[in-house]
Amino acid sequence: MIRKIVVINSKGGCGKTTLSTNLASYYASHGYPTALFDYDPQDSSTRWLAQRPENLAGIYGVAAAHPPDENITRSFQLRVPPGTQRLILDTPASLKRMELIEILRDTWAIIVPILPSSIDSCVTSDFLQDLGKEVRVHAPGASIAVVANRVRRKTRAFQTLMTFLSDRDMSPVACLRDTQNYVQAAAEGMGIHDMKANLTRVDREHWQDLIDWLEAEPLQSDADPLDSEKHLNIA
Repeated sequence: MIRKIVVINSKGGCGKTTLSTNLASYYASHGYPTALFDYDPQDSSTRWLAQRPENLAGIYGVAAAHPPDENITRSFQLRVPPGTQRLILDTPASLKRMELIEILRDTWAIIVPILPSSIDSCVTSDFLQDLGKEVRVHAPGASIAVVANRVRRKTRAFQTLMTFLSDRDMSPVACLRDTQNYVQAAAEGMGIHDMKANLTRVDREHWQDLIDWLEAEPLQSDADPLDSEKHLNIA
């Protein structure tokens, strides 16, 4: 069964591509046939895939932000190879409603990255409210998790973020640290789990929290499908 995972936030620069590419590389490196669809016109995930070394586990990629070539339908462009088990969608900051509906259809899980800043907190909180309304209608089987990205745990900004999220019952399922490992990996078409384990041990530990949440069986509870706590990770 394909599990479709959407990485999304209306706030730009929060690390959607970093999460998408690292999530794709995790699954590919662990033996899951994986596809990565890039819905961002900036093509960051597409460029990352083009740089991916041939000796690493392959990832099927689609530049979904652009129309298909002549004589090819949109549905054919967005086809997933047989046997694919994990489909990751990297999304732009700005989406038209019909584009959002297309992206949300048949989604298994939704990941919303957030940075430790007051602006990011407010924008993301508002976005989650709007997103929840669309999820109830177009992806009622999907769960949503917040991921704190580029954090420095001993800073006031991080503590402020955690308090902000906790007060709104949106505690992050994972907190990923601010490190040059992600910069190096991105430049080489790699992910944290493709790099030497001794260099990325701490980062792998942080990622495990997110992987454990995604791979829980099932993600959903038996609660009312319109219950907001069903759609937001409550850590």
